Parts: sequence; C-alpha cells; structure tokens
Amino acid sequence: MGILFSFFAVIALIVIVFIGVKGAGLHYFFVVIIPYAAFLTFVIGVIYRVIKWGRIPVPFRIPTTAGQEKSFPWIKQNKIDNPSSSLGVIIRMAFEVLLFRSLFRNMRTELRDGPKLSYASTKWLWLGGLAFHWTFFIILTRHLRLFFEPVPFFVEILESLDGFFQVGAPVLYVTDIIFLGAVTFLFLRRVIIPQVRYISLASDYFPIFLIFSIGLTGVLMRYFLKTDVVGIKQITMGLITFKPVVPEGIGIIFYIHLFLVSALFAYFPMSKLMHMAGVFLSPTRNLANNNREVMHVNPWNYPVKVHTYEEYEDDYREFMKQAGLPVEKE
Repeated sequence: MGILFSFFAVIALIVIVFIGVKGAGLHYFFVVIIPYAAFLTFVIGVIYRVIKWGRIPVPFRIPTTAGQEKSFPWIKQNKIDNPSSSLGVIIRMAFEVLLFRSLFRNMRTELRDGPKLSYASTKWLWLGGLAFHWTFFIILTRHLRLFFEPVPFFVEILESLDGFFQVGAPVLYVTDIIFLGAVTFLFLRRVIIPQVRYISLASDYFPIFLIFSIGLTGVLMRYFLKTDVVGIKQITMGLITFKPVVPEGIGIIFYIHLFLVSALFAYFPMSKLMHMAGVFLSPTRNLANNNREVMHVNPWNYPVKVHTYEEYEDDYREFMKQAGLPVEKE
C-alpha cells in the first residue's frame, strides 16, 4: 500500500506540472513562487527541528560504544569508538558522517534450518548508501555552476574529474549513473527483502521515488531532451539575485525537474531525511564518554529535601531496638 501511494503521489506531482504549465500557463508560478516557497519552508523547517532537538535536556553522557571506555591504565581504551576527549569525538563523527562507519559494521541476523541463528555482513547496504549520499553531494555541488558567474574553480575541477569517462557530447558524468543505480538498489532492497519490506512505510518509499524522479529528469534533460541551458541559468541567477525572470522556450521537463526539487525541499524538514542534521545532534554520537573520569550532575536538578538514613535512625532508633533491628549507633 505504501509503495503504491508513494508512486502515485510522485506521478501526481508530475501531472500537476503538466496541467499548470501546459494547460494553465502558470510559468511564473512554477518557476518563481514554488521554488521560493519551498526554499523558505526548508530553511524555517530545518531551523525549527534543530532548535527543538537542541532544547531537549541531555544531562548525562549516553554515547553508544563499541569499545572499551577510558578506565584503568592497564585497560586499553578504544579512543575512536569510545572517545573521552573532544578530539576523539570529532574523529568519531568524521568517520560516521563521511564514511558511515556504524553502517559498515552493521550485521544482519537470519534464522536458518535447525533452527540456527546466524549473523552476516551488510556491506552492500553500506556501499549503496555511501554511493548514494556521495554522488548526491557531488551532483548538488556541480549544480553550483547554475548559481555563480563566473563558475567557481572547484566546480570546474569536480566536473572534469566526474566526466573523465567521456564517450561523446555532452560529457557523461559517472556520478549520474552511480546515483540512479544506488537509488534503484535502495528501492529494490526494500521490496525484495521480506523483513525490510514489512517495516517499510510510505514515508520510506516516497523520498526514494521523489529523488529517483529528480535524477531521472535531470538525466533526460542533459542527455536525451533538448533543453535551453542559457535560459535555465537566467532563471537560476534571477532567483538567487531576487530578480526572477521567466524566459521563453524552456521545455516542460525542466519545469517537472524544478517542481520535484522544490517538493523535496519542502518535504525535507518533516521527513526522515532530517537525519542529515540530526546526526550532528545525536547525544549517542556527539558526546565524549568520560563517565568514569568526571561526575556529571544533572544541571536541571531542583533542590529536594532528603531524609538520610542517619537521620532516620536517630528518629526511630529506640523503636528499631525494640523490634530487634540492627542499628549503627547505640
């Protein structure tokens, strides 16, 4: 049910663009109003979610660890998996954010004949996730060409490296192929593996269909359908300088691509895609584990009147003696 709902939701978005542009002629609405509204939703939504997470009290150190904490001198500490300093936390976060280290070490369990519980590696998931995120980042960086004049030097270097596999014109970018392949792999994994399919919801399928559609329309624009690149750059430069223009002759495929990108921006803050920001705010990742070195006192503790055992015994010592209970003071 979730997969069909998500699929037809993306189809509906595409149909909306067809009707709006081809039928009603709402070029300005889809080129100017929608992108601005989506970007504003993205910025406000992300800030709101980050502030909301940041206000949650985390009085104690609760890092998830896969190694020995700093303790006695004769016990070897795992300084990356179980850091006790800020530098160790930075290294650990860098491995996590850039290389998905915890996913690399992830294991899957299977119940086989016997019955016998077995464990197996999930390196394909790690490789697919890594390929998806890194190619997505490179493609986004390449798009900076449309928002700057002159084009930043690092974008040109990135394009030359990405297009080393040139077999014709336009240049074939390797990341385009890997990106679509990685998204397809992540989708097929959810469909083929029964356990993953069982827990998958519409909120899992929708961003996959949406991102795949964005990539597919981008590939169609670049390699198969004629698109006015100069006109597209006029649009992007107009948007970023707050002097929007809508040149004529832009194909419908660009409107679809831009609308799907806008939908992704607007959907981002209210989806699980927010893990992009959440990973930096996760107390299980961004805290040093120095629980054995430092006594952490909850700063939100309010004063509480306590009744110590010593006071308790002073109050009831005679009664305790009569009842035959042991006392510390006679």
